Amino acid sequence: MDNVIWVVALGFVVSFLLAFGIGANDVANAFGTSVGAKVLTLKRACILASIFEISGAVLLGYKVSDTIRKGIIDVSVYANSPEEYMLGNLAALGGSAIWLLLATFLKMPISGTHSIVGAVLGFSLVARGFEGINFISLAKIVASWFVSPLLSGIVSSSIFVLIRKWILSKADPIEPGLASLPFFYGVTLFINVVSIIIDGPDMLKISIDGQPDWVGMLIGLFLSVGIGVLVSIVVYLCVVPRMRKTVMDEITADNESLENKTMFTVGGGDKTPEPSDKHHYHPNGNATPEIAIPMEGLSPNSSAVPLIKHNNGNNNASSTLIETGSSNNSEIIEKQILERNDKDKPGVGKLFSFLQIMTAAFGSFAHGGNDVSNAIGPLIALWLVYSHGNVQQTAATPILLLVYGGVGISLGLWVWGRRVIKTMGEDLTKITPSSGFTIEIGAAITVLCASKMGIPISTTHCKVGSVVSVGYVRSRNSVDWKLFRNIIFAWLVTVPVSGGLSAMLMMLLKTVSGY
Repeated sequence: MDNVIWVVALGFVVSFLLAFGIGANDVANAFGTSVGAKVLTLKRACILASIFEISGAVLLGYKVSDTIRKGIIDVSVYANSPEEYMLGNLAALGGSAIWLLLATFLKMPISGTHSIVGAVLGFSLVARGFEGINFISLAKIVASWFVSPLLSGIVSSSIFVLIRKWILSKADPIEPGLASLPFFYGVTLFINVVSIIIDGPDMLKISIDGQPDWVGMLIGLFLSVGIGVLVSIVVYLCVVPRMRKTVMDEITADNESLENKTMFTVGGGDKTPEPSDKHHYHPNGNATPEIAIPMEGLSPNSSAVPLIKHNNGNNNASSTLIETGSSNNSEIIEKQILERNDKDKPGVGKLFSFLQIMTAAFGSFAHGGNDVSNAIGPLIALWLVYSHGNVQQTAATPILLLVYGGVGISLGLWVWGRRVIKTMGEDLTKITPSSGFTIEIGAAITVLCASKMGIPISTTHCKVGSVVSVGYVRSRNSVDWKLFRNIIFAWLVTVPVSGGLSAMLMMLLKTVSGY
């Protein structure tokens, strides 16, 4: 195989470019909502993402890589021409990388999974036509593209509805929120640990000589439960008291700041009342008494004009001072309603910001496990064919290649990640710490479960499905549906575009190499 060593060398270069593009484009899936909700700076998000992307790639990436490199097409049809199979994987890497980098330049959040699957199909159609294509495996992958955003959206929005019912809608949301922290942390850690121990790489699996596999799995399950319970106890004893003090200090500071502000009408006017005034003034000088009405009681057709939102001093939802007698103000009221829904209650944002960072790390870990395969699946195929001289793909995925892909992804998010972060974290819908937490944990659970089943679903689809679903449930008018349609269009064109690029590269490589 020495005559095709150039294919392997070029494959390493192109694979790194593909990993770079995946990191730049898909970083928004892992930490975009955290940056959008202002609970993490971009720099800190990149640091955490680098750690968890590489960890997820090494611990979880091997299984989906198997699907990418030998689940889409039947490699046995290339048994007599391994060189051609190597050229095909190089073409797949190139076609996927070109499209992903171009989409990132255009700030289009596309699916790296779509891109590589389309590219594999593209080279195979040129080399063997429809022969060897695993249509059953392909159908499962295609179905997952539609199921994943729906399932992820259902999971995230369901969690948000429960949190809103049991925490956010309470008169004092701080105490039920603090009480839920041990549960949230414990469950999150449990899911991560059980996924690694029970179905992770062989070196992390629990096995006992002479005993069936289910014994090791049962031990792993109990160990995962124990870790989750231990974390819950630590959070209850150590984190909750510190969090309570932090949140209460923040609320006290906010209340003092609000008391020092001078109230004024939204409509403006030449006269601004003193803090001691008992009335608010219209521009024409007529005074009307102030009335306090909760925002939930307002409708777009109301004649009330919101003046200022304030906290009533007991951690309840803020009421709104309004002024009667005005007309033609439905747009102002609707804007106030949207602004209110775009913010968490005092103290709640701080409470959920800590959880959102953890779930963002959870999502990044799952993302690394699922999407590293998109970058190094074909590279692994190249390396194994070169190393063993055949296309059977029976050897295990080399850990160092998983690390290589994880490093490429991390570098991409550091250099170019901010281009897509704004689209996912800010433009599609406004993100708060509470809604961001539900978006991230719902999408991450969906991606992680799919990774364990070996289904290369799109993390982009999962995250977008969660963002749109939670945004719609939280405030129906807060979702940018035009941007959402553009994202859907980008999804639809990804497979044919990457497949077409891969097909053209395959024809070029076959012409140049003579295979």
